[in-house]
Amino acid sequence: MGSTYRMYIGGDGKATWEAVDLDKMTEWTKGIDVTQIRYGSRAPGVVQDWHPAPQRQFVIILSGQLEIGFEDGSTKVFGPGDARLVEDVTGKGHTTVALGNEPCITATIGLVDQG
Repeated sequence: MGSTYRMYIGGDGKATWEAVDLDKMTEWTKGIDVTQIRYGSRAPGVVQDWHPAPQRQFVIILSGQLEIGFEDGSTKVFGPGDARLVEDVTGKGHTTVALGNEPCITATIGLVDQG
């Protein structure tokens, strides 16, 4: 079973991540307004260089593995069932690469802009 994470811009202006405890995120469990869902496939080994997220969105990995790189030099591998709230929509952002021998299949759910 996967876990839930949040990627966001930290106090230093750089993208970072944290694990999320759903029991403490009542606004998530009550429901979040969304715009659309997109499915995608990323071939293994193809690197997407530094980029911010195009919008606030959840990305859920359906199969395969995805490694995200952060400005501090750290990386985090996400796998099947992992869900990430991606909020690093400004700044340098993060890098992305599919690991292993199979494509990484994702479901990306765009969130309604709260601004």
